[in-house]
Amino acid sequence: MHAITIPKPGGPEALTWAEVPDPEPGEGEVLVEVTASAVNRADILQRQGFYAPPPGASPYPGLECSGRIAALGSGVGGWTVGDEVCALLSGGGYAEKVVVPAGQLLPVPKGLTVTQAAALPEVVCTVWSNVFMVAHLRPGETLLVHGGSSGIGTMAIQLAKAVGADVAVTAGTREKLDRCAELGADILINYREQDFVAEIKEATGGAGADVILDNMGAKYLDRNVQALAVNGRLAIIGMQGGVKGELNIGALLAKRAAISATSLRARPLSEKAAIVAAVREHVWPLLDAGHVRPVVDRELPMREAVAGHRLLEESGHVGKVLLVTE
Repeated sequence: MHAITIPKPGGPEALTWAEVPDPEPGEGEVLVEVTASAVNRADILQRQGFYAPPPGASPYPGLECSGRIAALGSGVGGWTVGDEVCALLSGGGYAEKVVVPAGQLLPVPKGLTVTQAAALPEVVCTVWSNVFMVAHLRPGETLLVHGGSSGIGTMAIQLAKAVGADVAVTAGTREKLDRCAELGADILINYREQDFVAEIKEATGGAGADVILDNMGAKYLDRNVQALAVNGRLAIIGMQGGVKGELNIGALLAKRAAISATSLRARPLSEKAAIVAAVREHVWPLLDAGHVRPVVDRELPMREAVAGHRLLEESGHVGKVLLVTE
């Protein structure tokens, strides 16, 4: 088979389409013939040499994929060869074939193509696990999503609205904010021109956001705490704004607030399987009914992953960028 390899870390041009050995499914695993994968920020970090795959994971980038089951390992039940699926991965999605633990498989939702389903696993699992399983967003509360036009952001808007929450977003252009509004966002904040702390306070009558989903990390840490409501919850899922920040513990205590920080890739298989099961129970009915949909910016041939990485690094997209096998 062929896969995108990284012979030497570096810029987008480091990504190389090469012939590699076919993977073989082990116990509890399935082999998926990949139809599409998606570009995530973690793939960029891996390409740059900053985010190595967990031990035992595929060395190729790609944290999600869609396709058809080609073979079953021993001990796998509930799936058959030929089933159309999408999957959460620890790596290996940028390839023609990938091995997946059975607990990380999901069926392709009704009304979506196999290709479109590649836009789902990483974003849905990230949003559901952080916003709902950890931060416990409730109906009537306000969620602030940084990077509202990203793959994560576009899904967070839809899921929060589906449970009856109000949604505020930050984005860097009017066009991106308009797309967020089309998905249901109530409060639109241009982070280049507006102070999101002041804007969220004004929009909520001084209360602040009950839950903040943050992809920036250190750069926004202090202001995120300022923007939280009493009993607010800050869920950090990224480090685009750095890894070290100063925290005013007094402000955190005064608001009886909580901060969590999680990632999916390095979690044990049992935790990933629990998240995938929760997503199938709570989110898949919304997808099957058409209430929630992935936002796909464009589809590129997988061998042109270089272009996909450049697009993400330039923030020239809304939603997901997919890489499709030929």
